[in-house]
Amino acid sequence: MPHAIVQQAQPALRFIPPDYQPWLHRVVKTVLPMLLRSHGIQRVETTGVEELAQRLDQFQARQARLILAFRHPSTQDPLVLAHLLWKTVPTVARRNQIPLRSPVHSQFLYDRGIPIWAGQLTGWVLSKLGGIPIQRGKLDRLALKTARDCLVNGDFPLAIAPEGATNNHSEILSPLEPGIAQLAFWCCDDLAEANRSEAVFIIPISLQYPFVDRQNWAVIDQLFNDLEQQLKLPKSLSPAIDHPGEKRYARLARLGLEMLTMFETFYREAYGQSLAVDSAKNVVEKTAYPDFATRLQRLREMALSVAESHFNLPAKGTISDRCRRIEQAGWDRIYRDDLEQLSPVARGLADWNAMEASIRMGHMRLVEQFAAVSGSYVREKPSIDRYAEVLTIIARAIAWIQGRNPQSISKLGQRIAKLQIGQPINVSDRYLDYRKSRRSAIEQLTADLQTQLEQSIKQ
Repeated sequence: MPHAIVQQAQPALRFIPPDYQPWLHRVVKTVLPMLLRSHGIQRVETTGVEELAQRLDQFQARQARLILAFRHPSTQDPLVLAHLLWKTVPTVARRNQIPLRSPVHSQFLYDRGIPIWAGQLTGWVLSKLGGIPIQRGKLDRLALKTARDCLVNGDFPLAIAPEGATNNHSEILSPLEPGIAQLAFWCCDDLAEANRSEAVFIIPISLQYPFVDRQNWAVIDQLFNDLEQQLKLPKSLSPAIDHPGEKRYARLARLGLEMLTMFETFYREAYGQSLAVDSAKNVVEKTAYPDFATRLQRLREMALSVAESHFNLPAKGTISDRCRRIEQAGWDRIYRDDLEQLSPVARGLADWNAMEASIRMGHMRLVEQFAAVSGSYVREKPSIDRYAEVLTIIARAIAWIQGRNPQSISKLGQRIAKLQIGQPINVSDRYLDYRKSRRSAIEQLTADLQTQLEQSIKQ
């Protein structure tokens, strides 16, 4: 059973106010190199940092307000961004005689769910580093108000992941959420109302994690062996598949199809839902799986519908939108502010309700595991990096199903964290357009940011 099914209703989630503490910043900065190494990051490479240093200099001089919009392919992104701001930017600033004051830092938005699954200590650390928690499945007015005030008046820029969550793909950008554009225009509103002249900029930051050794296929093949053993798949393939690359892709196809078939069987037996199941044999023999994307999409729809029907939610919007609504509906039943007023019997039913909600949220978690998987990612470019990303997604999903910590999956090798600082987007130049048509301006700003981040992936 997936790990951490809630057994009892809990007190309501409280807002964790940001409370930046310089001493903790200094402590984490000291241990940061060790943290990066422990996560398999050998080194950090950056381009375009001088532009960022100049904008930060303008920010410190009260000439600009900044949003750092970073890609979010990995849970290691916060550590890499910390390295960028705490170490790389000051070094580049000194080299180019840019008079930045210490500390160079940013506040940031983070998912309120992180302290739930990562522990209260994590929530405390995030708060003391200036983090602002937000519940993404509802209009979190307090979080938005705090972030808005930070953006307008804070001592540091605001870092936001516009994708909203990790997608575990270095070379795929998930659709961006419009909230970052709305925050930027709200900042323009507040500056205009206060008769302040700072310009508002969004700075795109791309992150990718290629292997140091791009030819070490042994670690990939070993992970194949481990996953095939977990699924009790035979080691042999068709004799007709003799090329190493074709064999490797056939193994991936077989893994994916076996996982799909198991999930389809689960939903048929547990929920009476029928999903069309095609024979996997011929697909694997051809080392391709043209029906995979269709079956995966049907599976995602089925998993989401099981959760949505329990919470009486509409099946509309993107996968991310639907997942956030399910999560919030589950939290509303688990974390309650009326527990002290309930009778013992009512409390027992509240616990039952919370446990049922937690189980149904598991279907949403399953969809999150495979939200960005397309079925063509590896086929388009069979690199060691893409194999590693997709196999890691499968390994973490299996660990989650078995009740193990998905983050405990061992790293496949040393990686390089590559950051590319994009051209700043001047939001203030678009403010008149926003005054004329808010929706159109937000959509255009979001689209332009998406284009910049997608181009950085190609580069």
